[in-house]
Amino acid sequence: MEERLLSDETVWLSPPTAADIDTIVECCQDPSLAAWVTIPVPYHREHAEQFLDEFVTRGWAANNPTWALRLQADGPVIGMIALRAVDESAHEIGFWLVPEHRERGLMSRAITLVCDFGFDPDGMALARIAWHAFVGNHPSAAVVRRNGFRYEGLARLGRLQRGVRRDSWLAARLATDPPGYADGWPQGV
Repeated sequence: MEERLLSDETVWLSPPTAADIDTIVECCQDPSLAAWVTIPVPYHREHAEQFLDEFVTRGWAANNPTWALRLQADGPVIGMIALRAVDESAHEIGFWLVPEHRERGLMSRAITLVCDFGFDPDGMALARIAWHAFVGNHPSAAVVRRNGFRYEGLARLGRLQRGVRRDSWLAARLATDPPGYADGWPQGV
């Protein structure tokens, strides 16, 4: 798959590069990020290098794009967002954002751009984009709910994080689902 840059002129999504390694390492030191994301703890430079090689470079080649979220086209990384294949017409979305930029609608904008690209027949032509998050990750649930993801349930011990099985919430958006706020989520999620 050819790398694609996405932007709405408020956020810019571009593949992270070797020039971003130090910033990625710095971002991944945040304990609130490590609580919800399946990154190594402690997170070192070699982890960022491995991420760039295995997930970014190989990912784009295998139709699994990863973008760095930036506030300007050439700005520093403040978050990450990716699509990983479940099969040829369904992917799973994953993302993180540094604390100082949360609650500003930036990740919601990034998710909109990625979903638009994912569902576009000239983009990835996906039928489904799924989301999983560990139970209790209310900010992640809120942002996907604002972006049209419908709650699908609870996977008991459904995900592994650093050797520990944890319950996870499931939601998805189909290409035929409208964007915008999704009703039907249970109270407390």
